[in-house]
Amino acid sequence: MNECIAKKNELLAKTVISGLESRNMSGYYAKDKEEALKLALELIPEGSSISMGGAMSVHEIGLSETLKAGNYNFIDRDAFEDKRAAMLAAYDADVFLASCNAMTSDGILVNIDGNANRVSAIAQGPKKIVFVVGMNKVCPDVDSALKRARNVAAPANVQRFNLSTPCAKTGKCMDCKSPDTICCQFLITRYSRHKDRIHVILVGEDLGF
Repeated sequence: MNECIAKKNELLAKTVISGLESRNMSGYYAKDKEEALKLALELIPEGSSISMGGAMSVHEIGLSETLKAGNYNFIDRDAFEDKRAAMLAAYDADVFLASCNAMTSDGILVNIDGNANRVSAIAQGPKKIVFVVGMNKVCPDVDSALKRARNVAAPANVQRFNLSTPCAKTGKCMDCKSPDTICCQFLITRYSRHKDRIHVILVGEDLGF
């Protein structure tokens, strides 16, 4: 990575972490995927029950595969015939793994969901949430974070799932009411009432959408 970009990410991460701490959340900075994986494993005790949404960033740093192969109770949605049962099991997990669609430089997390299993677990249920967030998702404010979530993350995700929405064709949000829309539930996490519940690992690389 270009040294100037790496330095910019590191400096910006300090601002984001300060914002997270002011919101009763914990922030960490990892310069790359390998360091992010190490940090995440330090936050997840062996023997923990673990669930996750469809966070590409978690897969990209190798965390999900490492946990599946380790001494953890990984609740793998793909292994469940009853997907609803898998989603409900997430609410009682020790750790829920996630990324976010966007976040602000002062520590506000923005997420959009179709089935709401991910945003509802982030809001309430699992004892600990561990976010893995590439610095490409950091935005100046809530308005720009919402725009990123709707115009960058959502179109990429509907294309990944091969859904038929206007944004799958145009590449930008059309504020649709398509049956396939994944923009059903919006969650803005501006503060955590429960200390030590939300942990955000910022990664100095582009991750996810």
